[in-house]
Amino acid sequence: MAFSVSAVAISSNLPATTVAALCHRAPIAASHTFRSSSVSYHPRRSNRFACFAVSTDASLKEAVKTDKAPAALGPYSQAIKTGNTVYLSGVLGLIPETGKFVSDSVEEQTEQVLKNMGEILKASGASYSSVVKTTIMLADLKDFKKVNEIYAKYFLAPAPARSTYQVAALPLDAKIEIECIAVL
Repeated sequence: MAFSVSAVAISSNLPATTVAALCHRAPIAASHTFRSSSVSYHPRRSNRFACFAVSTDASLKEAVKTDKAPAALGPYSQAIKTGNTVYLSGVLGLIPETGKFVSDSVEEQTEQVLKNMGEILKASGASYSSVVKTTIMLADLKDFKKVNEIYAKYFLAPAPARSTYQVAALPLDAKIEIECIAVL
């Protein structure tokens, strides 16, 4: 279904000139809420498309919060639940009651991260077996094998899809941070 520039501009509260500029670059996938979307495809143009979504319905997402895991360190949620999907923010190896790291060892921080993650998953109605994707950020990629040994105790086959990166720095000089996506 193709959208006219004026219809997209009106429904998304964007100036028609902004939407028109996007149309000249590529077809548009537009959605007034996350519940429905349409794609405009023009065979004479490239297959690239611009996508924008404007959520005007706050009921589409719910913040997940538990005192059994460390509070967010900034203006974000421990997790967001939308539909049957839960998105966990990056979790650190902090002790919930003190806000301090369990220790300086990557092994103990990994164990604590995964315990904290389990509490957030439980608060959302999910579990480790519900996790479909994780992203691990390490201060030192040399810790990869140590982390894998602990991680394998929490995620049984089929293990979630995963990405692991060494990063320049983590909040509070953590050794590890893990975020994940779970499906209810």
